[in-house]
Amino acid sequence: MQDVLIFDCVRTPRGRARLGGGLYEVAPHRLVAKLLHAISDRLSLDPSDVADLLLGCVTPVGDQGYNIAQASLLAANWPDGVAGAQVNRYCASGLESIHSAAARIAAGWDDLIIAGGVESMSRVPLGSDGGPLLDNPSLVLETAAIPQGISADLIASLQEMSRKELDEYALQSQKRAEAARKKKLFKKSLIAIKDENGIVLLDQDEHPRPTSTLEALGGLSPAFAKTGKLGFDALALRKYPILAAIDHRHTAGNSSGLVDGASLVVLGNDAIAKQTGMKPRARIKAVAVASSEATIMLTGMIPATEKVLAKAGLSISDIDLIEVNEAFAAIPLAFMKHFGLKDNNVNVNGGAIALGHPVGATGSMLVGTIVDELEQRKKKLGLVTLCAGGGQGIAAVIELI
Repeated sequence: MQDVLIFDCVRTPRGRARLGGGLYEVAPHRLVAKLLHAISDRLSLDPSDVADLLLGCVTPVGDQGYNIAQASLLAANWPDGVAGAQVNRYCASGLESIHSAAARIAAGWDDLIIAGGVESMSRVPLGSDGGPLLDNPSLVLETAAIPQGISADLIASLQEMSRKELDEYALQSQKRAEAARKKKLFKKSLIAIKDENGIVLLDQDEHPRPTSTLEALGGLSPAFAKTGKLGFDALALRKYPILAAIDHRHTAGNSSGLVDGASLVVLGNDAIAKQTGMKPRARIKAVAVASSEATIMLTGMIPATEKVLAKAGLSISDIDLIEVNEAFAAIPLAFMKHFGLKDNNVNVNGGAIALGHPVGATGSMLVGTIVDELEQRKKKLGLVTLCAGGGQGIAAVIELI
């Protein structure tokens, strides 16, 4: 197998997913096209050397339908010989696109692939594409496939995480994200988005609330209690009768934010490095996917991490920096509890609670975050992991060169 090298990582800022949000007026294929142009400029890359563009996208309908990757290539005016495909593994889609690209490069089938993700959650609301796990009552009843917010509250209830503990974690995410912004730690990968007249629309993440306080977070109402009363709490309790009730503890303040955004990672092998003169920054040491059951759903990052560490011949103590997607505060807390970790090397620059979670793009954004921070701290090994719908989990070990 060939080494899979990371040459560069770029992303847009995260814009709030609402009418009037910083990226609302930019169609998702245009966001990706702007990143493709940025990559060409940063690496002096000849686009004709690229074999494929793989884009994670969780809701591929409307503005994101009909193969958003191919639309992005055409919008960027890239050569006709470059192909594109849309990839969907729920919230793991951005990292799944990197996994797929890495497999082809490691096998020697392709030399250079760009992989990443995009999600315009202001233009295409999550769940717009429907599907049996959303719209088929008999399947939902058979499998107890409950909404993710109920799953997060189920995990918090089973592990006896207090509302204060969840809010304290959320506040830490906000503080770390603000500290990273002030230190310009996101600057290396962040590409300002401009309109057609060259006017900057957004040049920094729009979702963080740096003035958050524990008192303010504590005053927010539970976000998923009403949904639970529709029968989903009963489904969860049928699967987990050890609980007398689901205690709804997640709010808008300790859950990930809905945002727009896109991210790309340039992947290749030694041959393309020699051919083009591009200098690799890191390599992908191992990748893995796994799944847990569909009711608790959001713990799939734990078996995925165990699997990827075994493949890499490492233990969790070997990893210098870890990015665990903050879908809900209970998720990184459950991860750290399982592996016996402190939080000093987990999500050190904040996460999706503060920054937002552009679902199809988050996995590839986290790869850029980990590469940048490994370089900043002069460390060697990083882990990126996310939970995903239906119980799935995904993980990758990144090694700095």
